[in-house]
Amino acid sequence: MRTIAIITARGGSKRIPRKNIRNFCGKPILAYSVEAALASGAFDCVMVSTEDAEIAEIAKQYGAQVPFTRSERTAGDHASTSEVLLEVLEEYEKRGESFDIGCCIYPTAPFVTGEKLREAVERLGACGADSLIPVVAFSYPPQRAFVMEEGRLVFRYPEYLDSRSQDLQPHYHDAGQFYVFRTEAFRRTKKVMTGNILPLVVSELEVQDIDSLTDWQIAEMKYRLMHSGENR
Repeated sequence: MRTIAIITARGGSKRIPRKNIRNFCGKPILAYSVEAALASGAFDCVMVSTEDAEIAEIAKQYGAQVPFTRSERTAGDHASTSEVLLEVLEEYEKRGESFDIGCCIYPTAPFVTGEKLREAVERLGACGADSLIPVVAFSYPPQRAFVMEEGRLVFRYPEYLDSRSQDLQPHYHDAGQFYVFRTEAFRRTKKVMTGNILPLVVSELEVQDIDSLTDWQIAEMKYRLMHSGENR
């Protein structure tokens, strides 16, 4: 099987300007995704999809390929991840290259490691699933959620009002780091989260959405905490 890692890094971030190459604990945050993909040894190709010259140059400095630039259509604010991935796969096919397994890695995923990526690709390759997604458990049972109605709190699921939290079924959400998928299934459905999906459960310490500067600071704190013992 031929495998490809596609790191999606456009230049037009609005909430955190130049987010994809902003310094994160000493180096551009994009570098963590590139280095993890290369360290995994799981990919025949590690490439960055971008329309931005500076991002492309930094990607190459850390070892990624940037064989072509992203189109204006997929560089816009409303382009979906699936559209970007399809464009990359189609462009490679025009060049005579095809892949059996793809891995979309976000450029702001400093908690991704080569070990996780290698495990994910190996697990997907060893079974008949369509994709694999890292997930993390909700820190509090969603079954005990409130909603607001006319300015008052109301239990969303009143049937669980007297349930102990440890007795409720755990719920999980997308960790927002990477997706591994069979390209055949992806091209058929145009979605990475569909069909037969394998989970890769990760801890809450290894997950942080980065949509604001506060999120960024929290992510750096988590990263330093995770790596605090490495130099001892």
